[in-house]
Amino acid sequence: VLSGCGVYDGTEIHEASAVLVHLSRGGAEVQMYAPDVPQMHVIDHSKGQPAEAESRNVLVESARIARGKISSLAKLTTADHDAVIFPGGFGAAKNLSTFAVDGKDCKVNREVERVLKDFHKAGKPIGLCCISPVLAAKVLSGAEVTVGHEEEEGGKWPYAGTAGAIKELGAKHCVKEVTISFPAHVDTKNKVVTTPAFMCETALHHIFDGIGAMVKNVLKLTGK
Repeated sequence: VLSGCGVYDGTEIHEASAVLVHLSRGGAEVQMYAPDVPQMHVIDHSKGQPAEAESRNVLVESARIARGKISSLAKLTTADHDAVIFPGGFGAAKNLSTFAVDGKDCKVNREVERVLKDFHKAGKPIGLCCISPVLAAKVLSGAEVTVGHEEEEGGKWPYAGTAGAIKELGAKHCVKEVTISFPAHVDTKNKVVTTPAFMCETALHHIFDGIGAMVKNVLKLTGK
């Protein structure tokens, strides 16, 4: 499930690509979806500033990553899929929810909430990385997730404060590394698998490997 195209106002492209590569390597068949809604705003990624006079659609922008092969999130059903994965990027906190603005008081897009609840009820695994675990923390009561560490550690974990918000949402936060030893947290009860990815300032290959661990565990939980 994508949230646009570009880290600051949509899906983090490296994360989406890593998810797709690892799913392909795992032999999975993939269908991509995104909500058909306007973005919260548009960021000029060369400047890191909002493009005030511009507006974009989340589904249309996500189609850039999907190479055009994408459907509205309203069409995603548990009957057709064994698992669902949400890459990160600020779009998860801006377009899939209002977490970027409202923190623990955020609202989740109704289709995103439906999908999370439906897959959870069906006992089918849910994978999330980077900031997107806040979606599960908000929607799935008592879920266990990770966004990495709970202290900034000199800038290595610049978004460490997210862990506190996750606790305020009623979820359990588990400290994890990006790729060393145990790079993904597996909540076996709720079948929720999470990994920090770009919540950490580290080399790209570490993030790629951590996402691989998340995908591998999601596929394992499908039992196929």
